[in-house]
Amino acid sequence: MRLIRYLPLILLFLFPHCSGPPEADQDMTVFRYNESKGIATLDPAFAKSQTLIWPVHQLFNGLVQMDSELNVQPCIAKKWNVSDDGKTYTFHLRNDVYFHDHHLFPDGEGRKVKASDFVYSLKRIYDPETASPGAWIFNYLDKKRGPQAVNDSTLKIHLKRPFPAFLGLLTMKYCSVVPREIVEHYGDEFGRHPVGTGPFHFKMWREGEKLIFRKNPHYFEKDDQGNRLPYLDAVSITFITDKQSEFLEFIKGELDFLSGLSPANKDELLTRAGQLNPRYEGEIKLYTQPYLNTEYLGFLVDDSMEQVQNSPVSDKLVRKAINYGFDRKNMMKYLRNNIGTPANHGFIPKGLPAFSKDSVQGYTYNPDKARSLLEKAGYPQGEGLEPIKLTTTDDYRDLCEFIQHQLSEIGIEINIEISTGATFRDMVANSKLLFFRGSWIADYADAENYLALFYSKNFSPGGPNYTHYENPEYDSLYEKALNTMDPEKRQRYYRQMDRMIIEDAPIVPLYYDQVVRFTHTNIKNLGNNPMNLLELKHVKKVNQ
Repeated sequence: MRLIRYLPLILLFLFPHCSGPPEADQDMTVFRYNESKGIATLDPAFAKSQTLIWPVHQLFNGLVQMDSELNVQPCIAKKWNVSDDGKTYTFHLRNDVYFHDHHLFPDGEGRKVKASDFVYSLKRIYDPETASPGAWIFNYLDKKRGPQAVNDSTLKIHLKRPFPAFLGLLTMKYCSVVPREIVEHYGDEFGRHPVGTGPFHFKMWREGEKLIFRKNPHYFEKDDQGNRLPYLDAVSITFITDKQSEFLEFIKGELDFLSGLSPANKDELLTRAGQLNPRYEGEIKLYTQPYLNTEYLGFLVDDSMEQVQNSPVSDKLVRKAINYGFDRKNMMKYLRNNIGTPANHGFIPKGLPAFSKDSVQGYTYNPDKARSLLEKAGYPQGEGLEPIKLTTTDDYRDLCEFIQHQLSEIGIEINIEISTGATFRDMVANSKLLFFRGSWIADYADAENYLALFYSKNFSPGGPNYTHYENPEYDSLYEKALNTMDPEKRQRYYRQMDRMIIEDAPIVPLYYDQVVRFTHTNIKNLGNNPMNLLELKHVKKVNQ
């Protein structure tokens, strides 16, 4: 069933400027996956979504990294110390990490990474001129003292106040190290000419068609037997926008990996109970596990904006009616083959300690309650309520249409607008959409990561508060939580904030996700993790 055709890739790798058909290296191992939403940049300063995080992760490293159990582990920093007051972190760097070879370096060879490179890289993220969406994560830094290079191998980072999740925050791809001279040479085009330290280096990018990385022969990490990583020779990313075509390419063996579910594949690959279709036993492997991702619909609730003032979603009663107006349980059963859990509680997903079924009661299907709320808002049976536009991408069309149908039964008319991935992400990030489909995948394993989306100082585009929700009481609790070292007390603050989000309804929680991955049986060591991070440095591929 699987047909392996490497010749086009080999020609691109070895003879990018030649048109002739040289002999292909049949032993080359290439991991192939598709990114249907497209990739706008490979600059880690803008790696704000999974679509961008996956390729950036192959090219760049930071001080620390997260393992499959969500524990922080060394990376370029081999060890670190934290001061007694919890405000100063001292990192000791490896001395064998080099940037990828590049013609702008002396002799075209990659130079060694120094502490000063991290000073530049971290300051670049919170520099307003960079306009990185990750700037908000450095709200905790003492920027007057700044990151400091004590010497070439020692870095100090000072915080304004203790922040228990700081090491986890540093695992985010925003915090990757980049070479100043290369960034300044390319300027805004660095994202098209990336140079990092990762297991793979950038090779070729054909817009809308293919992106290729090659193995970094100087990569510093090794396996338990002392073998240098990675094992793969290359990574090839295609940009097939049609999910049915992507699925067929996977079935034919032209793609090695398929992530998530779509209407094009869910009933073919999975039973209604969420198990692998028996017809693919021995040919395809299914990986599943809880995923720190909450899928939701978001409302823009900034009353200072004219488009919000003139919209029915500015009314909390209407937003709550929408929350009560559709059946999440049936949505999961029929559209997701029971992969994931209905979000009948807060925004914080299952898998984090702050998640609580008991203390955070969310919305369940209650059409009578929804009608009552509409009547209180002045729209009995939906009379006088203008249609509400919901913007999404094509891969969530079925979920939005399910919600659209059920809301129509209580008098709420939803018009669905389909946008392309890159355009959609830009509109969400700049708060240009009144009602939108969103996902929040944990950047680090702490509920603060989710609650930061509603902190008023994180208004987009400088931060992740895409709804522009503002509540002084919420902000006060958020700041208290940041200054609380006691984990149990911090969880109580988190749950209290989660209850406020449910009450004010700037969002419609849909479901708590589950990682779903399919590979062919010749792919080894891909594994899984609750962050759904695509980790390729340990992957092996047996050519067939």
